Amino acid sequence: MTDLQHLPSIDGILSAYDAIDPLFLDTPLVRHAAADAELRFALHAKVETLNPIRAFKGRGTDWLLQTMPSADVPLVTASAGNFGQGLAHAAAKRGRKAIIFAATNANPLKIAAMRGLGAEVLLHGEDFDAAKVEARRFSAEKGYAFVEDGAHAAIAEGAGTIALEITRQAEERGISLDAILVPLGNGALLTGVGTWIKARMPSCRVIGVVAAEAPAMLLSWQRGTCFATPSAPTIADGIAVREPVPYALESMTTTVDDVWTVGEDTIRSAMRFCQQHYGLVLEPAGAAGVAAALEHRGRLEGRSVATILCGGNVPQQ
Repeated sequence: MTDLQHLPSIDGILSAYDAIDPLFLDTPLVRHAAADAELRFALHAKVETLNPIRAFKGRGTDWLLQTMPSADVPLVTASAGNFGQGLAHAAAKRGRKAIIFAATNANPLKIAAMRGLGAEVLLHGEDFDAAKVEARRFSAEKGYAFVEDGAHAAIAEGAGTIALEITRQAEERGISLDAILVPLGNGALLTGVGTWIKARMPSCRVIGVVAAEAPAMLLSWQRGTCFATPSAPTIADGIAVREPVPYALESMTTTVDDVWTVGEDTIRSAMRFCQQHYGLVLEPAGAAGVAAALEHRGRLEGRSVATILCGGNVPQQ
């Protein structure tokens, strides 16, 4: 089990917002009439793909490294690509070495991007969780600092600044949100967003979204204990989790109202939807919230809903 720290907090999110690199902050919240007409409800989409790593992960990694003691010890993590880019970016700013383990079949675009940011990338295993096992073993053997996405309050608090911005933008526009659809992988995004929403817009339902082919976090949340699956064969590599993070599961107990699944075909449809209506290229995991909007539109009809377009690193064909 992970050593459970304090849970993400409102004060932590406020502090993170004041400290995170402005490159990652104050992103647009967009709404388009044609998208709303197709869905039959108002969809407010938070665009997190316009920063240097084309994903939201830079918020959490920047805040994590600001809260960690300064050290020369290399940082080690496992990543499908976006968290690794965020850690590499934050480490490079501080002159620290980042070593990132990824699966042998990881997205080549993301591998190149991590290396381009100065990280050493080592490929191991057939999926993200196998890479994580090796990263943990390697860091212990070398005496390096192991960083696990989803297992640190600061990562969730950094991600929670997205919700802070959404509620401020909604209030400025006189919008009351009924629900927010949040992609659920290792859990930092969902728990950070949920922490803020539950305190500042409690009438808004917080709904996590998993791929039906990668249900480990859903099953664990339903059972109240970590439940691993033998595989997670989804195209959405950013949420392809088969070994839940205990800390994230603990955080979900007070921050999440429901978890929904989406199918592979719907994820592909969501990517097309985002290109058609927002002019944005989304990776599969980055469009998971929109996939939930499409697949569960009957449950949302007539509502005001937010989601996060959280990654645009599309696999090379």
